[in-house]
Amino acid sequence: MNNQQQKWLYLLLLSLVWGSSFILMKKALLGVTPIQLGAIRMLFTAIFLLTFAFPSLKKIQKKHYKYIVFTSFAATFIPGFLFAFAITNIDSAVVSILNSLTPFNTLIFGAALFGFAFKKSQLYGILIGLVGTLILILQGAVLNPEQNYWYALLIIIASIGYALNANVVKKYLSDLNALSIVTGNFLVLIVPAFTVLCFTDFFKTFRFNNNVVIESLGYLAILSIVGTGMAKVIYNKLVQISDPVFSSSVTYLIPLVAIFWGALDGEELSPLQILGGFIILLGVYLVNKKK
Repeated sequence: MNNQQQKWLYLLLLSLVWGSSFILMKKALLGVTPIQLGAIRMLFTAIFLLTFAFPSLKKIQKKHYKYIVFTSFAATFIPGFLFAFAITNIDSAVVSILNSLTPFNTLIFGAALFGFAFKKSQLYGILIGLVGTLILILQGAVLNPEQNYWYALLIIIASIGYALNANVVKKYLSDLNALSIVTGNFLVLIVPAFTVLCFTDFFKTFRFNNNVVIESLGYLAILSIVGTGMAKVIYNKLVQISDPVFSSSVTYLIPLVAIFWGALDGEELSPLQILGGFIILLGVYLVNKKK
């Protein structure tokens, strides 16, 4: 399989996995708090990766560590908590669409901080995407007054973290294999995640006979092992064999999967919100257009 075929295969796999992550977070939050979800997800992923991938850490050189630490917090630690809080306040399908802003931010920060070229059509794409975002948020606030759409800002902040991560991986970690990067990320996060979890009441209130909590931990295990550990290895490999903007275009397809799961769970989107989602995707298309 050549690189062209491989990168599209990775893109499809990531869209399926990450598109399913939103409903898994929603279900997990029935038994744990947003802070507990973020911390436990990181700890589960760290245990999984270090169990079989610990030898990959030997490939990390001294020059890599500052970038490993940066990407750990920018693309995992901070977004992990931001998404958990957002999904407790707005529908998971809407969160997945807002996540489509990642390619815009990848382009903006790539041009501003990493010296990547910036085309006029891409600027138009960014502006169109922002229009779609405003429609999605404002219409959601009207239709769901019980939901606090200020939490949409958390997803925008998280998308900036993802954008910075993609550019850093491409520019500074391309000589390091994807498994080493991800394993290094979660090695860094073990202590911060455990510290955060200790400041919640999880260890005081956890009971093995609490079916809701046990079920939540089951969803978290799937989310951590597949949706975080394996997916991040695939994503970093995708960044290395393509480019940051193409890689972040996985957000083209994620909303389709997330909306499917959301619909099964009783979530609804208005026609105007769906239009806003398509406008965002049109903007993403223009950002990624080669000519």
